[in-house]
Amino acid sequence: MRTIDDHRAEITALLAPLRGSLGSEWLPVSGESLSADPARYLRRVLARDLVSPSSLPAFDNSQMDGFAVRAADLATATAHSPVSLPVAPRVAAGDVFGSHAAGTATPIMTGAGLPEGADAVVQIEKAVPPVFPTASGDTHVSFVEPVAAGTFVRSAGSDVREGEVLLAAGAVLGPAQFGVVAGTGAVRVEVRRRIRVLLVSTGHEIRDAGTALAPGQIFDANTVSLTAALLGAGCEVVARPCRSDDADDLLDVIRDEPDVDLVVTVGGVSAGAREVVRDALGPLGVKFMKVAMQPGGPQGFGRIEVAVEGAAAALPVVCLPGNPVSALVSFEAFLRPALLRTLGAEPLRETRRAPSAEAFASPPNHHQLRRGVLEPDGRLRLRGGPSSHLLHSYAESTVLVHVPVGTTRVAEGDELDFWRIDG
Repeated sequence: MRTIDDHRAEITALLAPLRGSLGSEWLPVSGESLSADPARYLRRVLARDLVSPSSLPAFDNSQMDGFAVRAADLATATAHSPVSLPVAPRVAAGDVFGSHAAGTATPIMTGAGLPEGADAVVQIEKAVPPVFPTASGDTHVSFVEPVAAGTFVRSAGSDVREGEVLLAAGAVLGPAQFGVVAGTGAVRVEVRRRIRVLLVSTGHEIRDAGTALAPGQIFDANTVSLTAALLGAGCEVVARPCRSDDADDLLDVIRDEPDVDLVVTVGGVSAGAREVVRDALGPLGVKFMKVAMQPGGPQGFGRIEVAVEGAAAALPVVCLPGNPVSALVSFEAFLRPALLRTLGAEPLRETRRAPSAEAFASPPNHHQLRRGVLEPDGRLRLRGGPSSHLLHSYAESTVLVHVPVGTTRVAEGDELDFWRIDG
């Protein structure tokens, strides 16, 4: 049997030609556009370096509520010999900040632009009295210690300067990335086009949630869970379940959606008497094999010829096992990293290491990927057993724990690799 790494390499190679054909598109960046079509913005990958159109901050501004001053004016201030300065007009965030006269103290709010001539901010708690003067109150404020130039000042361009690379090609866009793009005034970004995936969950027994089940029927968890997983990997998903075990019906579903980049099937890949995916795609050249992994051993992949605009095109197909946990674990181990690499993003989840909180057995000839959580004390605790139908335990889990081939027993305290899957 092949290893996890070997099979991941095969799936990555299968999808590699897409990288040159996907192209890019412009994505508008605004709160309105994100809220209008949130799925369009999930895990988008920057197509080329984005150069900052402005500096952040755009101007020197105050980090604190307090008084803007010249550091030189407070050079002699002590508790025994305070420096008293007349108070200038207040500057709040959004105000035109003008200039600062030597020998004065300008009340300033957090985020307000530093008046020209001031070079430091004394926080309000360090002023005497530690309050802003009112129109009818004392118009002087005292200071009992010096302040260094630059204190509590956010300098223009201290985060990023105009013309610098703001985000590099391959960056995955999330809240912080979209925020910094908007903060520089950019109104759009060039991103890799999403991989358009036809997702086909198979089985004559599957039905949508909310329908009445006949004996032997089950609700279709795979379409929903894998749609969510594919969206989270930056894909566009066309979900078309095949509620039939007839090979021709499956082929009809695939042929009816030729305008996709990739087909992902779920189920029908084992060695049973009725394996619709094997029956339909095996004769077309798709290969099926076992990976030394539990859960998720049965796998398949290949290319099939489909007609696109009157011409034949080779469409990549990835075939996942049908048990819900097997399908999700297979997605994490093989498809997710291959998709992200195709989009030009960092493909693999970071592998970390922690001690096991318990002892358990493992089959020697398989690399187990067990569901679990990282406890507050830093130890790994398994959730549920190894069986591939235990979807509830996957839903409770935050990590996938690696138990390598050749391991028959893990003792409490043994160090194990794991991936976080909760983000």
